[in-house]
Amino acid sequence: MSRRVVRQSKFRHVFGQPAKADQMYEDIRVSKVTWDSSFCAVNPKFVAIIVESGGGGAFIVLPLAKTGRVDKNFPLVTGHTAPVLDIDWCPHNDNVLASASEDTTVMVWQIPDYVPMRNLTEPVVTLEGHSKRVGILTWHPTARNILLSAGGDNMIILWNVGTGEALLTLDDLHTDLIYNVCWNHNGSLFVTTCKDKHLRIIDPRQRLVVAEKVKPHEGARPVRAIFMADGKVFTTGFSKMSERQLALWDLKNFEEPIALQEMDTSNGVLLPFYDPDSSIVYLCGKGDSSIRYFEITDEAPYVHYLSTYSSKEPQRGMGYMPKRGLDVSKCEIARFYKLHERKCEPIIMTVPRKSDLFQDDLYPDTPGPEPALEADEWLSGKDAEPILVSLRDGYVPVKNRELKVTKKNILDSKPPTGPRRSQSTCDSNFSPSALEELLEEIRSLRQTVQAHEQRISDLENTLCEFANGTD
Repeated sequence: MSRRVVRQSKFRHVFGQPAKADQMYEDIRVSKVTWDSSFCAVNPKFVAIIVESGGGGAFIVLPLAKTGRVDKNFPLVTGHTAPVLDIDWCPHNDNVLASASEDTTVMVWQIPDYVPMRNLTEPVVTLEGHSKRVGILTWHPTARNILLSAGGDNMIILWNVGTGEALLTLDDLHTDLIYNVCWNHNGSLFVTTCKDKHLRIIDPRQRLVVAEKVKPHEGARPVRAIFMADGKVFTTGFSKMSERQLALWDLKNFEEPIALQEMDTSNGVLLPFYDPDSSIVYLCGKGDSSIRYFEITDEAPYVHYLSTYSSKEPQRGMGYMPKRGLDVSKCEIARFYKLHERKCEPIIMTVPRKSDLFQDDLYPDTPGPEPALEADEWLSGKDAEPILVSLRDGYVPVKNRELKVTKKNILDSKPPTGPRRSQSTCDSNFSPSALEELLEEIRSLRQTVQAHEQRISDLENTLCEFANGTD
């Protein structure tokens, strides 16, 4: 009797299909910056793409439904003074996007549901703390308003976006350029890869490297690492012979990978995208024209090749839709947004099923938009699993929720009591009552500016509705 060799898996026949021509986003000048980020970020409401722009850095944010040719005068987000290197949507607010730039700053933007009439130039908050370009951004998976940034100064900063302050600065854990950072599923640890050829598992609140692997891949090219849902670490890199590799590591024994596969001799860095619900890893190489996908299981050989989606044109970057943005009625289990030189093309990954009913096995409850913790709770040592939502009836994005930033402003704090050394004649002549008067005037001006901004925003909204009505 011959034994059954074919491994049983419901994802064995997953196939990818490009969207129809009228569902693409045309006439977008995708950025040519040489940086290994995905250049694209998507969520259930918007697709954001880093674009070419003169005299600074810009990206474009399009509502998902705004397909077809993009008007050359379509408003951009243009606050940075140098090229934008990375963008990332907040997992807990579909209208909030962070951007990192060569100008050493991180900016956090409130994107309106309507299409604005002019470029967005004013971020909700600008985070300044890096001394060199910032190339990596990633939001905390379960805690509200915590954003991690990594820069060319080999430093990682964790920010509380709600107060505009740095919560933690990790400036002595890396000796060279950081290639990538990825949180684990509950945000208690993150993994980093670095130009010094070390892979590190870091506990940010203890400021400690809890596990470390030197040369997870022997080659000199960049390594990428991501956390699996069960705590294992998946890496992509290069062998000594410059062959691309993937590997799976168990933190209990970091000496040898539990799985190692060689792929091909292409030189593009492999960007891994991971779906914890189906335990599938998708590998998209920059400059490749294919997406390979693998299923990760608990039994040897652990990493199982499923298939490859191939196309004719190479990808400049890739966006990956969160699970709650997929069409469950069509058994869609992943959607990518592939960047070409002048357009963005959605690619839909589907499990072929005959039934029209909701497929429970394909769509377990998935992380929703509600944070499980506040920033202060996480900082004090609490951890929490993501709050899950069911996709049975599909996910409907919530209305625009405003990000409120309450900066701890020195102007808002009362002057210190007790004797104070006079620093200059100007200081000594400034009475408390005059200072209070000045503060009152500043508050009044601030309220006036906010009122005018709100009025302009309302007028833009009305204009848009009017324009849409006449269409």
